[in-house]
Amino acid sequence: MGQAQIAERKYTVSEFLEMEEKSEIRHEFYDGEIFAMAGTTMNHNRIVGKIRGFLGAIFFPKGCDVFAENIKVEAIENFYYPYPDVIVTCAPEDVNGTYIVRNPSILVEVLSKSSANYDRGFKLRSYQEIASLQYYMLVAQYECYIELYSRTDQEGIWTYQSFDKPETVISFDKLDFTMPVSAVYEGIVFLEEEKPEF
Repeated sequence: MGQAQIAERKYTVSEFLEMEEKSEIRHEFYDGEIFAMAGTTMNHNRIVGKIRGFLGAIFFPKGCDVFAENIKVEAIENFYYPYPDVIVTCAPEDVNGTYIVRNPSILVEVLSKSSANYDRGFKLRSYQEIASLQYYMLVAQYECYIELYSRTDQEGIWTYQSFDKPETVISFDKLDFTMPVSAVYEGIVFLEEEKPEF
């Protein structure tokens, strides 16, 4: 998971939320357990910033919100509260909310050595259960590579696409916008030590 459990006891969601309000570091909540979040690389932070900036320019004028890194999403009610790297939501209750997004349209995770398998496995399955979610995007920080899961009109069926060329344009048809891969990676210098060992 890339995180360390901070205590043996089980917490309630309200105890977790109260603790998070006072904490200087972020934690994820899973079935009563609280896990400290690992730090990130500068490239991770740069890529998150580029994605948030790009999506913000599209969605802020529509009355939506785009959050990065420090906002929780309710992936499974009263059970699982992770911090996606980028969240897009247009739901009024989220835009006017305080701590938790419950109706995201897009979730983005920038992959790290410690999180890649977790983001492609458990998080993917959990996020796909969120009724409002239309897109889940996984972004490599060690090479030009983006994976996109898109909800279809068939119950429980998602499509998968991958993109590895900066000139490629990704279409988000359900939300009526496109994003060039170059918008994510412009100015990024890939570092060999960030590459996961598969």
